Amino acid sequence: MSDVSSGRDRDRDEEGRARNARPRDGLGRPLPYGAEGVARQPEGVVRSPEETVTEAQALLDAGRPFHAHEVFEDAWKSGPDEERGLWRALAQLAVGLTHTASGNSAGGARLLRRGAGGLTAWAEATSRPAPYGIDLPSLDTWATTLAEKVEEQPPTLDAAANAPRLHP
Repeated sequence: MSDVSSGRDRDRDEEGRARNARPRDGLGRPLPYGAEGVARQPEGVVRSPEETVTEAQALLDAGRPFHAHEVFEDAWKSGPDEERGLWRALAQLAVGLTHTASGNSAGGARLLRRGAGGLTAWAEATSRPAPYGIDLPSLDTWATTLAEKVEEQPPTLDAAANAPRLHP
């Protein structure tokens, strides 16, 4: 199958699925072919919840929230049904930070609020305010404060400097 707009054959992974092989920057934005990007996060990795939190925090601290989102997405897809809302909400927070750092303040703020609401709803439904040591109330405060900040005056945001702390 060809990509008509570029005249190139579509990039495909080992299973033959379409997958863009362009290098990416730390926020997951595609770079031109041949440019040096950051290593992609492997997809479909099954981790323990503790490993998920540790790896995602390291990626957030390194200014790579898009990659942290992929770690949370793996947990969302492979974890037990009763935890999917937690991991989905955390992935939304990471994508919200990604959009905000990329200059998409409106989309970033929307996803930060959606993720914060998802954490609150999950905690209320499960009566688990701190699963795996994750400080849900602090994450809610972080997300709503950052959303308000970028809505009032869209800044150029450094993802690492504005990364949340998952543990107290």
